[in-house]
Amino acid sequence: MQGRGPDEARARLRAGGLKGKALEAMAAQRAFPGNRPSLTLLYPRLTPYVLGQLLALWEHRVFTEGTILGLNSFDQWGVELGKELAASLLPLLAGPEADADTHDTTTRHLAAWLRRNAER
Repeated sequence: MQGRGPDEARARLRAGGLKGKALEAMAAQRAFPGNRPSLTLLYPRLTPYVLGQLLALWEHRVFTEGTILGLNSFDQWGVELGKELAASLLPLLAGPEADADTHDTTTRHLAAWLRRNAER
């Protein structure tokens, strides 16, 4: 709630043993403004229904904040990477191991398991 300025971030990192360029690079990531709104949700038990509520709330909140800030929250660089990776898996999931050579062993085994169990 108080935030942390760059000087305090540097001091904490120095105390942890960082120096030089590594300290400066990390300090930029460890400083943040205070007085930001936050939200705490308390549930007596995490159930599938409650989890669904939390996911819906999170998606709505991300969309709303993006709209207010004038950006497309679902079309950022990380999302683009996810789309590219997912698109590269479609042929592997759709049929036999046609392009399996382009994927690692774990991905090939997961895709094979999904194909075997998709009909269940």
